Amino acid sequence: MTESALGAPVLSVTDFSVDYLGRNPVHAVREVSLSLARGEILGLAGESGCGKSTLAYGVTRLLRPPAVIASGKAIFHSREGYEIDISQLRGEDLRQFRWDKIAMVFQGAMNSLNPVIDIAAQLEDVFTAHRPELSSQERRRRCGDLLERVGVDRRRLRAFPHELSGGMRQRVMIAMALALDPQVLIMDEPTTALDVVVQREILDEITRLRAESGFAVIFITHDLPLLLEISDRIAVMKAGRIVELNQAYELYTAPRDPYTKRLLASFPSLTGERGGFIRSGLSDDRLAQAEDQDRGTAGGRAETPPETPSDGGGGQARTKVGEG
Repeated sequence: MTESALGAPVLSVTDFSVDYLGRNPVHAVREVSLSLARGEILGLAGESGCGKSTLAYGVTRLLRPPAVIASGKAIFHSREGYEIDISQLRGEDLRQFRWDKIAMVFQGAMNSLNPVIDIAAQLEDVFTAHRPELSSQERRRRCGDLLERVGVDRRRLRAFPHELSGGMRQRVMIAMALALDPQVLIMDEPTTALDVVVQREILDEITRLRAESGFAVIFITHDLPLLLEISDRIAVMKAGRIVELNQAYELYTAPRDPYTKRLLASFPSLTGERGGFIRSGLSDDRLAQAEDQDRGTAGGRAETPPETPSDGGGGQARTKVGEG
């Protein structure tokens, strides 16, 4: 699906840079430009420390000193027909903008939830702050509806975070982010530390909720294969820059940047074929070619990376996915 086919943007980021000041300033995000279409899932991939979360925190104005937005701007295009320059928001206007227009699911649900306050009080806090006109009964009803919307029994409102499983805590965080019907949902590593079964359930839940409500998603993770499954487009970050932005299928089948090729080639398959993760078929040749390009040795052959044994032995022949 091309960017034009996705429709009008809901968020536009232009030449966005973030620095961490100090004796040796760190340029964490460098001149990033991208747009998020209404209803799109945009994956943001890259290794730890490449600037993914800093970009998200910068766009939502959640950065704290010594971080500063060095340049650029982020424009929110509301479905009501007006635009908001997020960099110009201050005080109460900024507080009302957050969660109402753009909401965020933070990394680590257990750390994001208050361990000594029950789930009901934490969900109700959103309505108390942003919808003060609601009665206590209406707030409680909406909280129960939110839990059921993400597949959690409303009786869990009386539970404390430590009484919930990791997957249920993550669902609570998603429910909290959806409380005010935002137009953009930023999800920062929402499946980290969850087992693969729960990860699948969370991904299915996100896809279902997106289809029901029409919000756009920025999905941040280092797990590129996961993004290939759920994203319309994927942006790959390296050292604070977007090195490649393309449709998910095109990025998988015809990656352009050497770093993207190395990321794709780095995921092992069930058979031990390096890069041949279950979507089949990236070979060691692709990894070697990517390393050659990254070193500027066009046409040369890099040293073959060490093999990953598939049965505990070393140096044995390996079988590609799909071969007998």
